[in-house]
Amino acid sequence: MEGRSRLRIFLSERLPRIPEVAGSLFLMGMASLRGLFRPSFIARNFFEQLLRIGADSTLVVVVTAFFTGMVLALQAWIGFRKFNAEGLVGAVVTLSMTRELGPVITSLMVTGRSGSAMAAELGSMRVSEQIDALETLAVDPIDYLVTPRLYASLVALPLLTALADLVGIGGGYVVSVKLLGLSPHLYFQDISHYVTLHDFLSGIVKSVFFGGLLSLWACRTGFVASGGAAGVGRAVTFAVVSGSMSILVVDYFLTAWLF
Repeated sequence: MEGRSRLRIFLSERLPRIPEVAGSLFLMGMASLRGLFRPSFIARNFFEQLLRIGADSTLVVVVTAFFTGMVLALQAWIGFRKFNAEGLVGAVVTLSMTRELGPVITSLMVTGRSGSAMAAELGSMRVSEQIDALETLAVDPIDYLVTPRLYASLVALPLLTALADLVGIGGGYVVSVKLLGLSPHLYFQDISHYVTLHDFLSGIVKSVFFGGLLSLWACRTGFVASGGAAGVGRAVTFAVVSGSMSILVVDYFLTAWLF
């Protein structure tokens, strides 16, 4: 009975808000895109956010991608050894990283690191009335706060994804060649046979969508935060969870469209 009552509460209170939240995300995205061509856009804010989102996330992305490539190579080696097809390890690692794991893992890591920071920063500004002060001074908070973060995410995520692809392939090389004894020529030969430029570019296209999603979720959640420090904490949690879930959901539709 308790489970049914919770379900009814969710359906009656939370479910009707989904179109409202989706509409607010869309409107914030459109306002942010227009903000780039307004005189109020400050390039310095963009480069500052590019440093925070891109450069500061490099280490966590590199470490995650390297060990992901190592795990992929080890698992592929164990499976292909049963069929004497160890030479396909390089192609499997490369296809997995470029098509799926590169953009998805990079986006999830950036969401956890930079998305949470964006939500916390904007949420703190909201509860301390700094955003209200900007509006009082006739400064559009969307142009000043959201637009630089959105464009920095759109630029940083493809670059980080390309780096993650290369590092993941390198991790697979270390395991399969240096540890398991596969021929380096065979590792890269299968990559050239089975991997195309489309595989790499499709992951880059995904990362652009994921960058927009994580920044919009973080900024929107921070903008509507309320309730002091506890409200900011809830906003950060919601931004990370909703951003990560939306990335995984959208990834399926992008995969179906691109392939």
